Amino acid sequence: MTKFPSDRTVVLTCFAALGGAVLLGAAITPVVAATITRSADVKASASTVWSLIGPFCAIKNWLPPVGECIEDGKAPPTRVLVTKDRKAAFVEMQTSRNENEHSYSYSFLSSPLPVSNYKATIKVTAKNDGSSTITWIGSYTPDEGNEKTASDALIGVYEAGLAEIKARLAK
Repeated sequence: MTKFPSDRTVVLTCFAALGGAVLLGAAITPVVAATITRSADVKASASTVWSLIGPFCAIKNWLPPVGECIEDGKAPPTRVLVTKDRKAAFVEMQTSRNENEHSYSYSFLSSPLPVSNYKATIKVTAKNDGSSTITWIGSYTPDEGNEKTASDALIGVYEAGLAEIKARLAK
């Protein structure tokens, strides 16, 4: 005859297992998704700014680390960004585009940065005085232990790109 544990034994075993899991979980800090937003005001119309940054591979003209952009010509398009030193490449897919709102969104398919689930949108908004605001928003999950590295790298990219756009439009 098989002997089954008493209800009391089952309940105590479950509480012990649950308590261990809770204690173990307390020592683990989950990596939380992060968001970066950077913007720049420029003295140019939204259509002028969009003509500079809107084409998907135009990024090679205004993002200083990018030396080459190769677009696959498919819909939705995918681009490969190769750094000027040729030491790194990013593969990005355009996920949405709105010509009327001067915006596009994209995501990383692969990247040397310590992130996953990276998605971003670049948008140009017209202002009443004929100038514009460029807004670049990204969200991602940093690899555990690399939160600062990921944040610093992406902030550096966003700020360098926006500074270059401003400089090109100031000429």
